[in-house]
Amino acid sequence: MFQIDALSRKPVYEQLVEQTERFVLSGTLKPGDQLPSVRNLSVQLSINPNTIQKAYVELERRGLTVSVAGKGCFIRSRVDDAVRRYQEKKLAELEDLLKELKTSGLSREDLERFIDEHYGKEAEIK
Repeated sequence: MFQIDALSRKPVYEQLVEQTERFVLSGTLKPGDQLPSVRNLSVQLSINPNTIQKAYVELERRGLTVSVAGKGCFIRSRVDDAVRRYQEKKLAELEDLLKELKTSGLSREDLERFIDEHYGKEAEIK
């Protein structure tokens, strides 16, 4: 399930956090699902257990998971706030990227064409 890019500049714990967020957003992980134990994931990915623990603490801080003593780490039953914060963060990143693209000379028409290709044309409202 989880994959670590050893060549990435992004710290391993952040890669784990972002992948978990994507799994929740896509429905791969659903409320109540249990994440792998720190020990099992450490062995599976060949990374330090402290790194995985750091990722799990961050996921709990962001409101995506809840830890149950002696049982493990689970996806929260209500992740709406966490999903909203994730979307707001990504929209802020998109805004910065749009400013860069506009400055570089990308036209609105080219951007709209790109969006249409990736989202598909929405039905026109009559």
